[in-house]
Amino acid sequence: MTAINDTSPLLDHYARLADGFATVLDGAPADTWTAASPCEGWTGRDVVGHVIDTQREFFARHDVDLGPTPSLDDPAAAWHAHRDTVAGLLADPTVGERAFDGHFGPTTIGETLIRFYGFDMIAHRWDIARAAGSEHRFTDDELSEMETAVDGFGDALYSEGVCRKVDIPAGADRQTTLLARLGRVAN
Repeated sequence: MTAINDTSPLLDHYARLADGFATVLDGAPADTWTAASPCEGWTGRDVVGHVIDTQREFFARHDVDLGPTPSLDDPAAAWHAHRDTVAGLLADPTVGERAFDGHFGPTTIGETLIRFYGFDMIAHRWDIARAAGSEHRFTDDELSEMETAVDGFGDALYSEGVCRKVDIPAGADRQTTLLARLGRVAN
């Protein structure tokens, strides 16, 4: 594993999110990759592919070349390769600072990477853990970050192919409530 060592806030934030995702992938047994995930119609491998592909597509739209797509034969290794490539690009501050007009107004590559794609690096940890037959608990900071994102997504969260609406169980804890808002049933 390549260590990500830099003091830039963007790179530090990306490293925290990406390494948290890597930790879940690294602990997943081999059958996780062919097991069903909570994401309808997706295996564990599909979830990892989604996280990698959406980030790659985002960078490509902004003329940032990530090179060849890593093979998903070993999803954890693919993630490590992808993460290291992105971190290497973010070491150049001009990449993260590149401005563009986003869906919600003016933004930068760095801000969008953290606020939108970072959300996936947190939320999909739970999906991978479930495909592995285990549980994953989010930290309070992760829950806060996702709650802020979910509030910002509004009804777009329930668009075709994103999340389905799920009833929040009575007496649900904070994580169960958030997962329900994300169309996931935590039982």
